[in-house]
Amino acid sequence: MNIPETYDYLVRARRDLWSTLESVPDEVLSRPLLKGERFRCIKDLVFHIAGVQDGWIHYTIVCDEPVVKLFPALKDTEDASGFELERLLDYWRAVEQSTLNYLATMTDQELNRLVDDSPTERFKLDGLLWHVMIHEMRHTAQIAMLLRMQDIKPPALDLVWYLPNLLNPSN
Repeated sequence: MNIPETYDYLVRARRDLWSTLESVPDEVLSRPLLKGERFRCIKDLVFHIAGVQDGWIHYTIVCDEPVVKLFPALKDTEDASGFELERLLDYWRAVEQSTLNYLATMTDQELNRLVDDSPTERFKLDGLLWHVMIHEMRHTAQIAMLLRMQDIKPPALDLVWYLPNLLNPSN
């Protein structure tokens, strides 16, 4: 699989995750389930996934304004538990659309471009995009686990459920 195909999988899996989250009571999504300074509830993880993608794509890779600037109430948020899920998903949808727009311009030459993350860190763009996607996969797995711990059935997010069945192409 390549980056656009993998991102397409994430987009489709996101729809299933978002649909499940929209059916979960707000008190469950806001409930502190994890100890620590950050990422204590499901909403925190939702916001974090979108924020990391936004930061890497816009701030580091494209060097433009992050999408969160369009959502001033969310800027500098570390505790997303007080926000409505729909507001967090609106932000994630906007980040997704901006990422899709960026990926539509992707060339092999661009994938090989070197990106400075700091004065002492430089990465190949290809690796950074894989990082962003794998980061999401890991945190959505956490969300699925947190839902299951509260007796809520998470969606099946494994890649195999989204791959085309080559023996039965109509499925």
